[in-house]
Amino acid sequence: MGRTLRSQEGRLIESVIQHTAPMNPGNSGGPLLDHLGHLVGINTAIIAGAQGLGFAIPSDTAHWVLTQIMTEGRVRRGYLGIVGRTRPVPRRLARYTGIPNRSAAEVVTLDPKGPAVRENIRVGDLIVSIGEVAVSTMDDIQRVLVGAEGKKAVSLTLLRGSEKIPVSVVPGEAPP
Repeated sequence: MGRTLRSQEGRLIESVIQHTAPMNPGNSGGPLLDHLGHLVGINTAIIAGAQGLGFAIPSDTAHWVLTQIMTEGRVRRGYLGIVGRTRPVPRRLARYTGIPNRSAAEVVTLDPKGPAVRENIRVGDLIVSIGEVAVSTMDDIQRVLVGAEGKKAVSLTLLRGSEKIPVSVVPGEAPP
């Protein structure tokens, strides 16, 4: 329970269920049942060279995705318009600014039409939190932004040089 997996497009899939139930290529989409026959997940992937490990999306996640598709026609995800990478935060800088992070999401490039540009976020900025949630990686940002598109502003805390900067951004909708 609680494993993570990367999709072929690189998107993080969280809280997947790792199992050893026999699966073959083409079984994706089939049910993963518990010993009482209750649905616990939807089989998604196998790692053939790893002793037949299988992975399933939990049934509550599948339900959320299905609801999104039925009501919106697609799954909507929040989007800041940044590409980033994990970067260590120097201990001295963390102490000076009072942040607990050992790493942060460094902004590497910006979508010129994205929400981050409109709010003066710059290449080189380190995103250390969104609201009260500490950010150490781009995956952390994706987690926080699920379902946050266009609804209301989220507050980001950035490190720019040795300065801690609060920024408010209304996430856009991630391109399909």
